[in-house]
Amino acid sequence: MSQNLISLTLSDNDLTDIDAALKTLEDRFAGFLVLSPEERRTILKMGDKTEAFCRQTLTVATQNTHAIPPGLDVVEAQADLVTLDKLRPRLHRLRDLMSRGEDTDMALGSDIYSFSLDAYASLKIAGKGAGLETLRQAMSVRFNRGAKAKPEGVRIFV
Repeated sequence: MSQNLISLTLSDNDLTDIDAALKTLEDRFAGFLVLSPEERRTILKMGDKTEAFCRQTLTVATQNTHAIPPGLDVVEAQADLVTLDKLRPRLHRLRDLMSRGEDTDMALGSDIYSFSLDAYASLKIAGKGAGLETLRQAMSVRFNRGAKAKPEGVRIFV
């Protein structure tokens, strides 16, 4: 008996609603930054410990603007922090939705794969009957492992 981790049906209305919600998100995220792999690798990153330092420094800098050089924009840094605090809960929700979507994708694929393995085994037993030979041969490609080459210098003694 094949596994059935999930049974899910998406109606046309469901898909239309999902697409509309995604379009709204894409529109709202249009101004968000896209970093190159190189930029991701090289920029300063604010982790949990660094965040506490940054928050404390920003508080002290705000209280002592006279000690901050004109080239350092305290107001911009404050605005960045406010935006970060507003954005993070939404990103957490998006990550949760993405995780659920990926888990559902994986479960659907696993259900299909499980069924296919069971069906393949049944068709393999059925052999050439009922015109299944072509399908069975096509499916056997997935499992045809062929002979593996032995590494050079390795001798097998029997």
